[in-house]
Amino acid sequence: MVNKLVDKLGIFGVWLAALSCTACFPALGTVASLLGLGFLSSLEGIAINYLLPILALVVLLANSLSWYNNRQHIRGVLGVSGPLAILTTLYLFWSAHWSTYLFYLGLSLMLLTSIIDMYRWFNKT
Repeated sequence: MVNKLVDKLGIFGVWLAALSCTACFPALGTVASLLGLGFLSSLEGIAINYLLPILALVVLLANSLSWYNNRQHIRGVLGVSGPLAILTTLYLFWSAHWSTYLFYLGLSLMLLTSIIDMYRWFNKT
């Protein structure tokens, strides 16, 4: 249960950090302005350089631990691949022209994993 909570809080933080960088990710900048989160752009440096990698690492560790404990391979691969895509974008492929797409893929995979987890949780109860 703690792993699921840490995972959801980390995913929320990663999305919040990504929404703060309107210059880096224009599609997310549009979403941020629609949600009234335009004020986050003043925190862009802190969010991209510190908050985003730390929270992606927290989500990666939580999903790895969950994968190790539960042995659900499809969920484990989905849960680990999103944060890995974000971290590789930030540290290996930042200057590549296709790195934004890899970042969006990582965010989408994290969101998909979270939705699948919530769907399974609601169907159990």
